[in-house]
Order: sequence, then C-alpha cells, then structure tokens
Amino acid sequence: MSYLETTHNLYKEAALKPDVGLCCTTNPIWELPGLKIPKIMQEMNYGCGSTVHARDLTNNPKMLYVGVGGGMELLQFAYFNRQKGGVVGIDVVDEMLEASRKNFLEAETVNPWFKSEFVTLKKGDAMNLPVEDNSIDVAAQNCLFNIFKAEDLKQAIAEMYRVLKPHGKLVMSDPTCEQPMNNELRNDDRLRALCLSGSLPIVDYIKMLTDAGFGTIEIRARKPYRILDPKHYATDELIYIESIEVAAIKDPMPADGPCVFTGKAAIYYGDNPFLDDKKGHILLKNQPLAICDKTAQALKDLNRDDIFISESTYHYDGGGCC
Repeated sequence: MSYLETTHNLYKEAALKPDVGLCCTTNPIWELPGLKIPKIMQEMNYGCGSTVHARDLTNNPKMLYVGVGGGMELLQFAYFNRQKGGVVGIDVVDEMLEASRKNFLEAETVNPWFKSEFVTLKKGDAMNLPVEDNSIDVAAQNCLFNIFKAEDLKQAIAEMYRVLKPHGKLVMSDPTCEQPMNNELRNDDRLRALCLSGSLPIVDYIKMLTDAGFGTIEIRARKPYRILDPKHYATDELIYIESIEVAAIKDPMPADGPCVFTGKAAIYYGDNPFLDDKKGHILLKNQPLAICDKTAQALKDLNRDDIFISESTYHYDGGGCC
C-alpha cells in the first residue's frame, strides 16, 4: 500500500466517524458577524491553523480549497463570496465530499445568508486539479501539502500556481520541523498521513514555493504544534514540530530573487528626517518599515550605524518595502 492510499483510508475513516484529535488546529474557530459554524464542522476541522484572512478576500474573489475536510473553511470562504459557485472545494475522498455536502445543509439552517450552491464540490487530485488555468484569485490548503513526498509536493504546488490568476494568492497552513528526522519516521506512512513525519524545515518549504515561480512569500504565523518523543515514537530525541501560515503570491519573479517576508523590520535612527537607500526604500526616522529578507540583507550591506534590522518574527501582516 502506498502512502497516498494510507492517507486516503485514514481520511475516509475520519469522514465516516469524525476524529476530533486527528489534526488539532492551534487557532480559535473564527465566527465572523452573522457566521455560525455547526459543531460537526468544528469536529471535522482537520487542519493545523487557518487559511482564512479577511484582507485576502475582498471584492468577491473566486476561491479554491483543496482537501475539504468537514467544510468549515469552505463555509468561511463563502462568507466573503456569496455567489453560486464562488468557492470550489476539491477532494479525492468520496466520503469526505459527501460529509461536506451534509454539513453544508446543516450550515444553511443556522446561517440565513448561506446557500450550499455557493460552494461547488468536485472530486479531484491535488496533483491534477480539475480547474482552468489562471481562473482563481485565492487558493488554499490546510495541513495537506506536508503529507506529500517531494515529487508529489512539487507537482501539487505547480498545479496551484497554474490555476491562480496573476497576483493571485496561495494561502496555506502546514506543520514544519527544523530538526532532522530519521528514515523510520520519514517512511512511516501513517505518521505522514497524520501530518507529522512529512514536516519540512521552513527554508525548504519556502524554496519549494519559489522554485515553482511564486515571486512573493509571506510568513504570517509560526506556532507550536506537536512533539514526537522517544517513549511513543521511533526517535532517540525529542522532536518539536511547529505549524506555519504562509501566503505565496503569483507575482513576477524579481531579477534578484523572490521577496520573502519573515517578519523583519528596519528602523532608521539617523540625523535626517528620512533615508533613501536609492533602491526604492524610504525609511522615515524612527518609523519601523516591514522588509523582506532580501531588503534586510541589502540594508545591512550598506554598513551604516543608523539602521536597526530586527530578527525574523515569522509574523507578517502586510505593507512595507515591496
């Protein structure tokens, strides 16, 4: 049995009988004004964070969500696009699609504004999306891509890139791990399906996205997630897993490489009202400016004694140098 078959069977079971502890989100359940999320959707929230960010969802964006779970994030996305077929949900597991359909009927009873027709559910594979090129404004996946092995992950990201419109956003939440894992853990198909042993270091995760062509990357959150300990897992040391929330934007790739925002800021504290670095960055005196990692290095290379560059916070919320 392949690791994808193991994953399919695991989530088939989770669709037929909700498993509350299967994949525990570290975020609260967002209930926006007038939005009520049925309990069954919360119990089937098989994600490690959230992909719903209001600033991504203005002007009725066409949205795609891959790996539907119990439909909770699809419902949240539909809140921002109340049009027939405004949100497309794709899953390879028939039972999960059917569970979502039932959950949407329950959502209709507690949300007068919601209609199931706002969400189009399709059976499909993340490596071969049944979606047209350049047709989606915001695509999302939550705790799915970390399951894939390298070649499958590369193909899944390429598919997301293909279906996004220029400047469209791929919004993701996935576990990451900075420590090496032994082969026994890496090759444990069930641990991979449980969103544990497929976790990549953040730098490798980002490189997969930029290699696909995404010119701008935003790290929006980084949070504690899981521990693999020697008593319960095949490891000699404690392994710490985090979850991150990331947006990859289909911007053109800059000639000098991608803009990757990891939560750095620059503060100019010189004698003049502002500093112009001659590369398009204006730093007002004692006013923090959010900067990408590339700009942070360029400012450091100026060797000035009146610019402070903060460390990465791994929390970026828009604005800044680019």
